[in-house]
Amino acid sequence: MTDTRRSLLITGCSSGIGYHCAHALRARGWRVFASCRQQADCDRLAAEGFETPRIDYADEASIASGLDAVLSATGGRLDALFNNGAHACPGAVEDLPTAALRDILQVNVLGWHELTRRVIPVMRAQGHGRIVQNSSVLGFTPYRWRGAYGTSKFAIEGLSRILQLELADTPLKVVLIQPGPIASKIRVNSIPHFERWVDWKNSPRRAQYEDSLLQRLYQGGPKDRWELGPEAVARVLVKALEQPDPRPRYTVTVPSALMAWAIRLLPDRALAAILARQ
Repeated sequence: MTDTRRSLLITGCSSGIGYHCAHALRARGWRVFASCRQQADCDRLAAEGFETPRIDYADEASIASGLDAVLSATGGRLDALFNNGAHACPGAVEDLPTAALRDILQVNVLGWHELTRRVIPVMRAQGHGRIVQNSSVLGFTPYRWRGAYGTSKFAIEGLSRILQLELADTPLKVVLIQPGPIASKIRVNSIPHFERWVDWKNSPRRAQYEDSLLQRLYQGGPKDRWELGPEAVARVLVKALEQPDPRPRYTVTVPSALMAWAIRLLPDRALAAILARQ
């Protein structure tokens, strides 16, 4: 029997936003392919009833084989892609080795680009499709200690907005989601990358690391007053996927919405003065 459900590929489903969105969209009747970077996570999601191709954005072969597995299961159709998988490497820009920046751009930008390029011909051939990019408030707002992650999200913003223009003459839609603080494991998951790349003990900013970033990174600190659960992103993803004419961009959380307005209304110097105190 042919499966007539709309098909959706979500990356980065091991936890957080991806995991919650996979469950939320499946509950709405979508056929969700919940991909993960590690096979153990794929196996865990398979036990929850998901189809789980392994896709590691740092591994081009896994991108190709993962998408091939999806298309083989659907008979060559894919209604939507949600690029979500990403990681962070906190630290001052001057302390980030170029190799660290290259590492994060490979996963957070170039891997997304590779998968998206492979999906577009499929969607062109079938005459429809949605590509949703999980960006961030840090994709349009500079923030100290977030240089690597912010650079990757600024790049995704630019790449996606250009893609929106270039695909305007097709039935395909590209949508940006811009979350602010969302409960997830990204802070904990960033610790190995920080420890691998950032030599903070020999940094001229060592005292600043000890006074701020290290406490936040290892102790967590108080919950952000505006932090929402991943279900907030899932609600917006539903709009991006199911509205006939979705908006080009959706902010999620109060800080993201406020910063979007602040960038439009405030002079650069005033905005920089505010951000410098954060």
